[in-house]
Amino acid sequence: MNFNDLARANGFTYWYARDFMFMLGYSSYETFRKVLNKAMTTCLTLDIDTSDNFQQTHRTLDGKEVKDFKLSRFACYLVAMNGDNKKEKVAQAQAFFAVTAEAIQRYVDNPEEVERVLIREEITAHEKTLASTAKAAGIETAQDYAFFQNAGYRGMYNMSLTQLKEYKGLAQKNRSLLDFMGKEELAANLFRITQTDLKMKNEAIQGQRLAENTAREVGSKIRKTMLDISGIAPEDMALADDIKKVKTSLKQTHRGLKKLDS
Repeated sequence: MNFNDLARANGFTYWYARDFMFMLGYSSYETFRKVLNKAMTTCLTLDIDTSDNFQQTHRTLDGKEVKDFKLSRFACYLVAMNGDNKKEKVAQAQAFFAVTAEAIQRYVDNPEEVERVLIREEITAHEKTLASTAKAAGIETAQDYAFFQNAGYRGMYNMSLTQLKEYKGLAQKNRSLLDFMGKEELAANLFRITQTDLKMKNEAIQGQRLAENTAREVGSKIRKTMLDISGIAPEDMALADDIKKVKTSLKQTHRGLKKLDS
């Protein structure tokens, strides 16, 4: 049975998550729920109504009532893109959506681009947490926080944020460099931010000097780890497409896939 054979219609075209799970090669619903959750988070990040695409429901399977979701075509696409592409069936589903999307002419066909959207959103949330921790440590002015933030970049990149933008050739100087980082570099910065926050809390860091030293120290350790593992300095990692363009393409994909079932 192929993807379209699994489609059902009752007010809108949908696929049951548990049916789609087996099509993607997952045998455990508990494991698959993690993929579903990532897909729903992606939907929320794009400001697309999750209730229109992930409708929670109950159904009877093998004589037992279970929780399930009715997935729109776009929800199935997000689930496939957030799935483990080491699984042959997940890779096949991603290829299927690539072919399907030729009709709508807008499509993000690289799962890493979808992951970038999620990681970038996580960074935004954790930056707010770190800013709150820094304020509790006595860093209250915007200028002092900028110095503290820059210390983390100096530790990780051996240069200031301004110098880093110049080194990487970022043309849009007024934009956050994070919006143009690839998945691995974004993930490394997310780890730097969360670990800086954790260290400051665990050691009850107080004062500008100690806070900057902490940010620089954590950044340096992340840098060393990256060099030990890949041999590539973070400043030499290539820039990626503007995250705003990726989000726009995903939204256009949503509209295009929705039209296929209208």
